[in-house]
Amino acid sequence: MTVYVGLLRGVNVGVRRKIAMADLRAVLAGLGHTRVTTLLQSGNAVFTAPDSAGGEDAVAAAVEERLRAELDLDADVIVRTAAHLRRVVDGIPFDVRDPAKCAVCFLKEPPDPDRLAAIDPDAFAPEEMVPGERELYLYFPDGLGRAKLTPLLARRLGTPATVRNWNTTTRLLALAEG
Repeated sequence: MTVYVGLLRGVNVGVRRKIAMADLRAVLAGLGHTRVTTLLQSGNAVFTAPDSAGGEDAVAAAVEERLRAELDLDADVIVRTAAHLRRVVDGIPFDVRDPAKCAVCFLKEPPDPDRLAAIDPDAFAPEEMVPGERELYLYFPDGLGRAKLTPLLARRLGTPATVRNWNTTTRLLALAEG
């Protein structure tokens, strides 16, 4: 069995694209996943799946399909193994000065170097962005709610992405490893 962390993009942030965490747990259980738990109301889940489930991308695709079929919810799902999430947490390239202002942008695909190079750091300074494997490490000195960088990323990355602050990221890791 492999432990996975599932991150739904853009749910429960407005009047549209609502999902109850009980419904998310039911969808995951209906796919045969076990030890299903959710964190907060923003589409975070930890669960186990058989090694034969096909890996992160296959698990994500199955969850997306089931969400559409059962709940009429079209949401990008980004999935990481617990081991991958451990590497993300251990690999942060700067000090976590304030966990509420530090975040990880999880990407479906590795970041395209040309697209990243086209994002001018002066356009979002003093915010910081450092690319990882399939994530971007972010720091927002004025807080995530006032960030200039996140809307820029949504338009320019060319791949689905979802942001979790450092507190949520490390809590998800604790659940995955617990």
